[in-house]
Amino acid sequence: MTLWFAMALMTAGAVFAVLWPLGRRAPAASSGGDLAVYRDQLEEIERDAAAGRIGAAEAEAARLEVSRRLIAAADAAPAEPPPAAAPWPRRIAALAAIVALPIGAGSLYYTLGSPGLSAAPVASRLKNVPQQPPLTTLVAQVEAHLASNPDEGRGWEVIAPVYMRLGRFDDAVKARRNALRLLGETATRQADLGEALVAAANGVVTAEAKAAFERAIALDAKEVKARFFIGLADEQDGRKAEAADAWRALLKEAPPGALWVDLVRTALARVEGTTPIAGPNGPTGEDMAAAEDMPPEQRSAMVHAMVERLAERLKRDGSDVQGWLRLVRAYTVLGDRDKARAAADEARRAIGTDPDKLHRLDELVKGLGLEG
Repeated sequence: MTLWFAMALMTAGAVFAVLWPLGRRAPAASSGGDLAVYRDQLEEIERDAAAGRIGAAEAEAARLEVSRRLIAAADAAPAEPPPAAAPWPRRIAALAAIVALPIGAGSLYYTLGSPGLSAAPVASRLKNVPQQPPLTTLVAQVEAHLASNPDEGRGWEVIAPVYMRLGRFDDAVKARRNALRLLGETATRQADLGEALVAAANGVVTAEAKAAFERAIALDAKEVKARFFIGLADEQDGRKAEAADAWRALLKEAPPGALWVDLVRTALARVEGTTPIAGPNGPTGEDMAAAEDMPPEQRSAMVHAMVERLAERLKRDGSDVQGWLRLVRAYTVLGDRDKARAAADEARRAIGTDPDKLHRLDELVKGLGLEG
């Protein structure tokens, strides 16, 4: 009813806008009475001057003033009176405005509008908005495209990290190799291929993966991912001192705020047999100094207590992404990978849809090998 009432008001306004100029009368034309009055005044001045009732100077001044008014009146008067407007055309136009406008507006609405659509609040309409297709559907669409266009290197490069996230490591290796072959060799692409090979080998740096990392470092001596995995290869080969040296060099060259620093710290602590020092939100220096003087059992109990306190705090306030990253790393270092995965899942629910925070969490989970 509200919609129809509003439409009726708008139609009435449109009709009034048309009828208003039709109903106004034309301004009356100026009669010639003013001209006749001024001419009589001039004649009267002439008679008074001839009879001696006014002097010559006064008569001249009076003639000038009356002549000025006569000329002004003559200029303002129309050459001929305007014709009177015929009544029938005006009546036809008014009838058309009253009848044709509402009929035309209604016909247009019934043609282009939706008069039969029932009213619906915004909340119910939003429920009917098409949802984003699931990730598996999008991946299937990209795969179908690549099946028809196997030489499209950009497509392989785009889908490779998605395969990594889904735990499809063999497919990720294939995608990385195709991207490398079609788009050309770079340090980043070689390091990405090595990472996929490590993931496909359940975290073991194979000879093929190590060769990819060494090639990446040959192309760019500062390639961080390749240098980290070379250290991991040394650790797996029993060369912990070489691994520690590689990771210390990485930490020494790390730019401020680098997301991978805590991961390298954790790996370094693992080969050195020490408790890892987390980032700026980690244990204080006093905590670490006290832990060094404790027996192993007490040190372990202290670490577990700090981790549990952190977990309790995050249950109350889940917006601290740095805290979630610390918790996931801590559980991983303690060897409880199930709790680490559960903490990562809780973090995703708490973080919501913040893309930057989710990216940081996914990178950590991937780096710790917690995917799947």
